[in-house]
Amino acid sequence: MFETRTRTLLLSTAFLAGSAVLAGAHGIKADKDASVPPAFDITGAEATTDGRLATFSMEVTGEAGSQIPEKTGKLAGAKVDAYVWPTKLDPSAVGFDKGSGILALAITAHPDFDDTPLFDENGDGDPANDGAGWHSHWVVLGEDTACPGGLKVRDVSPGQDLLPDTAPGLPLALDSPGMSPLIKGSTVRITVPVAGAENMNFDAVAAHLQVNAEGKAPLLCVTGTYKVASGNLSLPGVIRKSD
Repeated sequence: MFETRTRTLLLSTAFLAGSAVLAGAHGIKADKDASVPPAFDITGAEATTDGRLATFSMEVTGEAGSQIPEKTGKLAGAKVDAYVWPTKLDPSAVGFDKGSGILALAITAHPDFDDTPLFDENGDGDPANDGAGWHSHWVVLGEDTACPGGLKVRDVSPGQDLLPDTAPGLPLALDSPGMSPLIKGSTVRITVPVAGAENMNFDAVAAHLQVNAEGKAPLLCVTGTYKVASGNLSLPGVIRKSD
């Protein structure tokens, strides 16, 4: 029911774009779209698992990761670009509250804040000055009509809501597990530990988000999408067992 309402809300806001067909019974293929920035023009997505590790990948028409938001110098109103794989995995699979929303794996870039305090992505010896480089998160998405895109990263209360051990302590259902994305040419790929992924459905989305300018909930809104691989957030991809 939650996922059905969310897809309906997103469709009604007219933020979804792109057409797609299933590639076999597992991956997703999408048509090129000249109106979408090439770095976010998704043409395909795949996901596999060996039972312990799951690998998610996305193909775009241009150079993956070549576009990030402009730096504004402040957290309030900061913008985020993201490659996202929404899944039908329960959030409890990675340490969030069971049934609390849509679990999604995201690779994000946002030059105005650092939400990975345990990791030093740019390798300069300071773990507190990252964010502009592409890095990984698990997030739980929930619907919110206050957000232009109809969705938000779910607001939480640390210490009350269940969060993974590597969550950065923000009042968001967001984990910073530290797995490094591999971005090369037109491909975005990441491997993460997660059990029970085989045969779960997924989609692929290139999205933009924004931190609330007043610092209140909803704190991190999906403001829109560059492209949704399926065209309608129907999660038609299936995570298959790796060879």
